[in-house]
Amino acid sequence: MKIIDEFKAFAMRGNVVDMAVGIIIGGAFGKIISSFVSDVLMPPLGLLLGGIDFKDMTYVLKEAVIQGEETIPAVTLNYGMFIQNVVDFLIIAFAIFMAIKAMNSLKRKEEVAEEIAAPPAPTR
Repeated sequence: MKIIDEFKAFAMRGNVVDMAVGIIIGGAFGKIISSFVSDVLMPPLGLLLGGIDFKDMTYVLKEAVIQGEETIPAVTLNYGMFIQNVVDFLIIAFAIFMAIKAMNSLKRKEEVAEEIAAPPAPTR
């Protein structure tokens, strides 16, 4: 029972719960950003570049082969999807950077306010 009690104490510490909430919110945020990039950002960008759909941008390494009734699919490099994923990453990384920057700024303001509020030490 001691191991279970230790695990319960570990799991209920603030840092672990905060991390779990962050992971869940981060996963949902990632889905929102992916949808934003693929459904909102990339279509107009593709239109500006001559009607390109980034999802369809591939480089064929080996053509598909039909052998009787069996079809061996083509081997492709899907660089369009890679471009979309890079854009996803850049947006998420920038959003996280801005959130951390805002948190650090609030933390600094809080520290300055605490220093101002603290009475000076008596001198003799």
